[in-house]
Amino acid sequence: MYDVAIIGAGPSGSWLASRLAERGHQVVVLEQKKGWGEPICCTGIVSQECVEHYAIEDSVIFRRANSARVFSPSGKLLRLWRPEPQACILDRPALNLSLARRAQEKGAEYRLNTPVRGIEVEDNAVSIKTGDGEGQVEAVKARAAVIATGFGSKLVEGLGLGKFGDAVAGAQAEVATNGVDEVEVYLGQQIAPAFFAWLVPTLPQRAIVGLLSRRRPGFYLKNLISSLKAQGKITSVETGLSYGGIPLRPPARSYSDRVVVVGTAAGQVKPTTGGGVYYGLLCADIAADNLGQALKNDALSARNLANYEKEWRERLGWELRIGYWARKFYERLSDGQVDRIFDIIKNNGIDEALLKSDDLTFDSHGKAVLKLIGYKALSRIVEIVKLPFPGRSDTSRKFDSFEEAAEKNERRKQESGPG
Repeated sequence: MYDVAIIGAGPSGSWLASRLAERGHQVVVLEQKKGWGEPICCTGIVSQECVEHYAIEDSVIFRRANSARVFSPSGKLLRLWRPEPQACILDRPALNLSLARRAQEKGAEYRLNTPVRGIEVEDNAVSIKTGDGEGQVEAVKARAAVIATGFGSKLVEGLGLGKFGDAVAGAQAEVATNGVDEVEVYLGQQIAPAFFAWLVPTLPQRAIVGLLSRRRPGFYLKNLISSLKAQGKITSVETGLSYGGIPLRPPARSYSDRVVVVGTAAGQVKPTTGGGVYYGLLCADIAADNLGQALKNDALSARNLANYEKEWRERLGWELRIGYWARKFYERLSDGQVDRIFDIIKNNGIDEALLKSDDLTFDSHGKAVLKLIGYKALSRIVEIVKLPFPGRSDTSRKFDSFEEAAEKNERRKQESGPG
């Protein structure tokens, strides 16, 4: 019997496998995909800090980026630039393989082509029903299980942990480009309803084009590709469209008896951008500490694993609430209002002020959101939308001040230690 069975070989699953295996635990990772090269609907942009903290290998980094071009619905341009690199664009399948190899070097076992059909929690173990894709069924036994499947698995709901409070669909494809060397972001109801689209350069003359949308992501992505071809930015489509889902709000719980949930499966995703690699790795660290101690003490009840959720929500809860509020605020804006915001930001130098401050970071958006909506020039649009601001238990009231909210979150970060 294994100590831990991890379901899913994405970044959070493999990082957790590595952390537990290096402590001497017997770990098996069960992955339904047949190989490491299968398409992944993830753009793979992470911060420079994430790359450094988790020692991500240079070989999986396509390029580093210090700028982005954001286009309003009518085509107005807002260019965000800093002299030093802010983000790294990763080869996502290569990242999965790199982290899996690291875990294997620590002693973790991997089984590909092993879809999980269900989890049964027993008195002294979990029994995981698997199939190898060829009709063969096996029960894998472990003292504890980790669900790190990403979006779409029914395992979390099947254990009574709840459903995602909100989610969105995405689509993307690899394309050949003509001279695109900066990340480009496109806004507008005709481009990506309620969300945004992107063109992200990877290798020379290659890029990833994709979008998030509440409806028909494939339809809107095909339209975007046609538009970018007409503009001469895209010369050809190199792969078929891949699809995926992004949770915008976590399920009710991320733990139960002998089970924890990490990464996208636990809703540990930025609601503003849909990025989940960094949050997943961060929460895998928290899970490793809590689950490792529970295994050592042979105390794997829900009560003993509850601290995992407490810790990750203390670390990310504020960012998730503010990010989701910002997401819902944006969804209520018309194209005309978005264009008006672009004018206000440019005419008042708000973009330059944010770029010079520490409030705008790749991994933490909450302070920047608070600062942005606090500008008097934008107050009229904020009031028109009339979306209750998340704060105290009475969500119909705003925080006492934006500064108070930011200070509270800063104290939480300092108390929880480095990320």
